[in-house]
Amino acid sequence: MRNPFPPTDSLPGHGRVHLALLPPAHPTLQTLTYQYPLKLISPSPVTITPSADNASSHQVHTLYILTYGGGIVAGDTLTLKIDLDATTRLLILTQGSTKIFKTPASSTLSRQDTNIHLKPAAALVYLPDPVQPFAQSAFEQTQRFYVRHQQNFPNPSICVLDWVCQGRKALGEDWNFFRYSSKNEVYLVDGSRGSDETRLLLRDNVTLDASDDAIQTSLTRRMDGLGAIGTLILYGPTFASLAAFFLDEFKSIPRIGGRQWDTSNEADDAIRDLEPLVVRRTARQNQELTDGLLWSAAMTRGCVVVKFGAREVEGGKRWLRSMLETEGSVTAQFGERSLLCLR
Repeated sequence: MRNPFPPTDSLPGHGRVHLALLPPAHPTLQTLTYQYPLKLISPSPVTITPSADNASSHQVHTLYILTYGGGIVAGDTLTLKIDLDATTRLLILTQGSTKIFKTPASSTLSRQDTNIHLKPAAALVYLPDPVQPFAQSAFEQTQRFYVRHQQNFPNPSICVLDWVCQGRKALGEDWNFFRYSSKNEVYLVDGSRGSDETRLLLRDNVTLDASDDAIQTSLTRRMDGLGAIGTLILYGPTFASLAAFFLDEFKSIPRIGGRQWDTSNEADDAIRDLEPLVVRRTARQNQELTDGLLWSAAMTRGCVVVKFGAREVEGGKRWLRSMLETEGSVTAQFGERSLLCLR
């Protein structure tokens, strides 16, 4: 009997997404394909109207990345390719932590490979729940972001969160996996000279390997009481104010030797102490001490990289949500749904 269904070139674990811009200027999810164990869900897009007088409304599409078994099984390989046309906006979320199940041997890895291509003026927000590696699991992932530059057009923008927690704390897990590795790369694609020239802007690696012979202490001891660590990557004009906000807030953290002892502007200092931003900053810094949260921020080749760690996942969520809500550009451009994974 002939198969009544048309043939497909989709492969197990592979996903393909294309957010296209159809005439005259209508963003449409033109392609959305996936195969087990990967699952992709896209609810109806929402229209965002920024509060700024000179800003026009725009549509934001949302993509949820899931797996059928609630996590990634040993030996699974997920491959996802996403294309964003010019001026389109995509929000990527998860519906819970990405669980990495136990592997029968440390050499049997679970893998995830994601490639996202953004054309000029496109914008991406990727704010997932943390990866949760179970005891005796092994996982590697690579996420590559290709931002296309074109003269007379704004560059694409990305806001990407990548973080991992200690495992199932309720079961006593505390960084007891075999291996966890996550690599994030940002490439600038310049086609102004005819052929695409690709230049690496940022490569960020996090590798936690219990079998590293060069380090004689366990992963639990190396993490020094942290229950979650993460990286936030910001690039492009859409998130320029957010990037500047993180850099400014990092500079404001009290440091030994950082206090200005000149008292000639004491009156101005007293006024600044009453500003709402200063009040919120002080409250957040006090909460950081309570949550055991540490963080830093730096800029390299136009990318702002924020590193953070907290004793608990909830502490990390609380801090990052506070930072994003205080600055406000993510929710203003992508809606309240963008912070679902931080609530």
